[in-house]
Amino acid sequence: MRVLNLVPSEASRFFQQQVDTLESLGVENKILSVPGRREYDDGDTSGRSVLDYARLYPHALAASFGDYDLIHANYGLTAPHALCQPNLPVVLSLWGTDLFGKYGRVSKLCARWADEVVVMSPDMAAALDCESHVIPHGIDLERFRPEPAAPARERVGWTDEGYHVLFPYPPEREVKNYPRADRVVDAARDHLEAPITLHAVTGVPHAEMPSYLNAADALLLTSHHEGSPNAVKEALACNLPVVATDVGDVRTRLDGLPQAHVGRSDAELVDGLVAVLRSDERPRGRDRVREISRQHTGEQLLSLYRTVVDG
Repeated sequence: MRVLNLVPSEASRFFQQQVDTLESLGVENKILSVPGRREYDDGDTSGRSVLDYARLYPHALAASFGDYDLIHANYGLTAPHALCQPNLPVVLSLWGTDLFGKYGRVSKLCARWADEVVVMSPDMAAALDCESHVIPHGIDLERFRPEPAAPARERVGWTDEGYHVLFPYPPEREVKNYPRADRVVDAARDHLEAPITLHAVTGVPHAEMPSYLNAADALLLTSHHEGSPNAVKEALACNLPVVATDVGDVRTRLDGLPQAHVGRSDAELVDGLVAVLRSDERPRGRDRVREISRQHTGEQLLSLYRTVVDG
């Protein structure tokens, strides 16, 4: 099977993982990305203009005359390009920001016309007025696995003193709401005797992220909205406690796990963070994410491709 992929940037790490997994299952992928500067993994349009996205269309149209079985639009703002070619059936994957952010109306409209739609969480499916398939981006369970904190901290250069809270996004990302994370950690300091350090980790190679997750005492996610945040799933794969806002599929992922808390208010987030930092217990989060391994989600996506091609 040959698939033409449209994506804001082929450097998006979870998109590249998807491609690698599908290729291991026998899918040949051609990738066209949006010209221009791009900064973030989730398709955010910071640094991209309408003209940049418009410049993708002639390339998508020309490629659609090639020997492909379908076109897969990854992220909502690439959907118009896929739908405006006359040759190939269209699979549309929505990632979260594209549905709940400022361009959500574009994504919802395009979803009605795609042959099949993939979303990251049940909440995203509920936000659409068409049928969709919940297939979150898979995670690499071989790479993301628990290990002792001490050697991980040595590798990343963190001290063994006090608590380390990981915020795995750029502080300038408005949707990730770093100021709230900073407030929550600052308030938690009043309830704990040992110092707390908030680490905003971004731009490091993906292969190094397991070290940061295992070095941390907790992951703190304070996003305004998400689809199915990979950072939470990767933290669970490392059995790292998670404290998060009620976004995307986070509540479902964390439901019933000890040392995992979902909060709507700052006070609830502070209470949750203090609770996990005071405890030496780690959640058995890895058991929760076995069903969303890269292999499993890749097989689901391949099955959907076959349905589109055969249908």
